[in-house]
Amino acid sequence: MQTAHSSVTEHALENQRVGSLQIAVVAICFLIQMCDGYDIGAIGWAVPSLTQAWHMSGPAFTFAFAFSNIGIMAGALVASPLADRFGRKPLLLASIAIFGLASLATAAAASLTYLAACRFFTGFGIAGTFAGTVALTGDYTPQRLRATMIMICFTGAPTGGFVGGQIVALLLHQGFGWPIIFIIGGFFPLALLVIMAMFLPESPRFLAARSNLAPRHQALLARLDIAPGSLDPNTVDVARGNPIVMLFGEGYAVSTILLWIIFFCSLLNLYLFGFWLPEVLHLIGMTPAGAVFASSLRDFGGIAAVLYLGFAIDRFGAQRALAAHYVAGGVFIALIALVALPYAILLATIFLAGMTIIGSQTGANAACGALYPARMRASGIGWALGVGRLGGIVAPLLGGWLLKSGVAPLHIFLGACLFAMIAAIATALLKVRAGQLPHLAITELTS
Repeated sequence: MQTAHSSVTEHALENQRVGSLQIAVVAICFLIQMCDGYDIGAIGWAVPSLTQAWHMSGPAFTFAFAFSNIGIMAGALVASPLADRFGRKPLLLASIAIFGLASLATAAAASLTYLAACRFFTGFGIAGTFAGTVALTGDYTPQRLRATMIMICFTGAPTGGFVGGQIVALLLHQGFGWPIIFIIGGFFPLALLVIMAMFLPESPRFLAARSNLAPRHQALLARLDIAPGSLDPNTVDVARGNPIVMLFGEGYAVSTILLWIIFFCSLLNLYLFGFWLPEVLHLIGMTPAGAVFASSLRDFGGIAAVLYLGFAIDRFGAQRALAAHYVAGGVFIALIALVALPYAILLATIFLAGMTIIGSQTGANAACGALYPARMRASGIGWALGVGRLGGIVAPLLGGWLLKSGVAPLHIFLGACLFAMIAAIATALLKVRAGQLPHLAITELTS
C-alpha cells in the first residue's frame, strides 16, 4: 500500500519552504478575495442611494439581496468539484471573468428584476473564487502553515470591503451616483484577470499528475524540490473519484455536517448584519455616505482580526478560539441592537462586531481548508460555503420581513446574535470530532 505522504512529491509539497513563489500565490489569491469583500458590501452600499433614486423602500431590495446569495450558492455547489477534478487556475479565471462582467452590467440596472438577475450572475462568478483560492493557497503552503496562510488569503475579503467602502463613501459624497459602485466592482476584477493569466500558476499537484510537462512547468516543480524523474502521478493527492462522495466517506461525514451548520449560521449572521447595516444606519438618521463609512468599519475590524486570531488558533486550537469568537460577536451585535450608543462608541462597536463576525468566518474558512486533504479541499470549502449561503439567502429575507413588520431597525440584528451562539456550539462539537480525524487525512491512494 502506498500513501500520499509516502511519495516524494507529496512529502515535498507538505514540507515546502515559503518563498517568493508561495508569497506570490497568496498575494494574488488575496486580491481575488478582495473582489468578494467588495461584492458583499456593494449592494448594501447602493441601497441607500437606490431608495432615493428609484423611490422605493429598503425592504424592496430584499429580492436583489437574496439572488446574490442564490447565485453564490449555485456557483459554489457547481464549481468547487471542478477545481478538484480539472485544476484550480481555469476555474479561477472563468469565475473572475463572470464576476467582473456581471458587476459592470449591474451599473446599467433600471429595475429590480434586472438588478436581481445581475446579482445572481455576480454571485455565481464570485463563488468559484472561494474554493479556488482556498485550494490553490493550500497547495502552495506547507501543512504546518496551511491554516494561517489560508486565513491571510481570506483577509482580502474584509480588506476589499473596507477599502472599497472608503472609496465609495468618498465618491458618493463627491456627487457620483450609485452606478459608480458597480463600475469599480467590474473593472478591478477584469484588470486582475490579466494578472492572473500571466502570473498565477496551476496547482503543483495537477502539474505533477500530468505527463509530458512543458519546460516552464518542470521549472516550477523544481522550485518546489520536485525533480521530473521523481514524479509518479499515482501518488499525487488529486481526486480520482467524485469529490462530493468523499466528503461523506473516509470518516468525514460528521465533520462535514457540523461544518455546514457552522457555515449556515455564520453566514446568516454575517449577511444579516452586512447587507442591512447601511440601510439601518440610514433609517436612524445617517446620510448614505455616512452610512457607508460607518458600515465599512465592520470590514476594517475583519482585517484587524488576522493580527491576533491566527495566534489564538495556534495557541488554543481553531475550534476553541472560534467558538469564543462567535460568542463575542453575538455580544457586540446585541450591544448595537439594544443599547443607544453615542456615535463614536457605535463606530467602535461596529468595528469590534466586524472583528469578531468576519474574523470568525475567516477562521472557519481556514479551519475547513486545513481539515480536508488536497483531493477534496476545494469541494469541502466550496460545499460548506454553498450550503452556508442558504443562511445568506435567509438573512436578507429575514431582515426585510422584520423591517416590514415594524420592528425597530436596530432590533433586526438580534437574530444574528442567536445564530452566532449556535455556530459557537457547533464549533465546540467540531473540536470533539476533529480529534478523531488527523489519521484520516493521509489515506491510501493506490493499492
